[in-house]
Amino acid sequence: MINAVIFDLDGLLIDSEIISYKIYKEILSPFGYDFTIEEYAQNFSGKTEVKNVTNLIDTYNLPWTIDEGLDTVLKIENKLLEQGVDLKSGAKELLRYLKDKGFKIAIASSSTKDRALNILKQHNLIEYFDEFVFGHEVKNGKPNPDIFIKACEKISENPEGCLVLEDSEAGIQSAYSANIPVICIPDMKMPDKSYLDMTKAVLNSLEDVISYL
Repeated sequence: MINAVIFDLDGLLIDSEIISYKIYKEILSPFGYDFTIEEYAQNFSGKTEVKNVTNLIDTYNLPWTIDEGLDTVLKIENKLLEQGVDLKSGAKELLRYLKDKGFKIAIASSSTKDRALNILKQHNLIEYFDEFVFGHEVKNGKPNPDIFIKACEKISENPEGCLVLEDSEAGIQSAYSANIPVICIPDMKMPDKSYLDMTKAVLNSLEDVISYL
């Protein structure tokens, strides 16, 4: 029996992947690169900022340290986030449904706390969640299981009593390794079959989760 639903944030609850793409495109433009959305989806989607910045520097020979790259990303991201970030289709409908039916609701995100809460506040979503777990609270990020295990602890539920909603391969692997049932709602990139085989279902939108439950 499912008693709690644990949400990923980026690419699942909020449409932030397109913002990440715009950041990397803006970074690479002065160096003469035309960064395509297909390249982003294939090589950067669903990965941590540190991995992505490292990849950018190595792939395009950028004259930066990792810290300089992260600082540049943060500055551009703050500018774009001030303009607002959209929710994914069906987000509010699902959250209302879960709240009305008495499910516990949590977020387990690699994002920083301030960034995530600011985005959720923009959409008046804070009140829907019982607990939050962010990247700094665990030693090992996704695809390791730590963040979802921590979420289960915070909401006082066993893994089998929870359901994780994820879009990325790393997130699916993380939930699967934590022995928590996981549903994939793909964003820019459809995970490889080996990851889809770890899921209970692959759905088109968050609203479809209501029918699943």
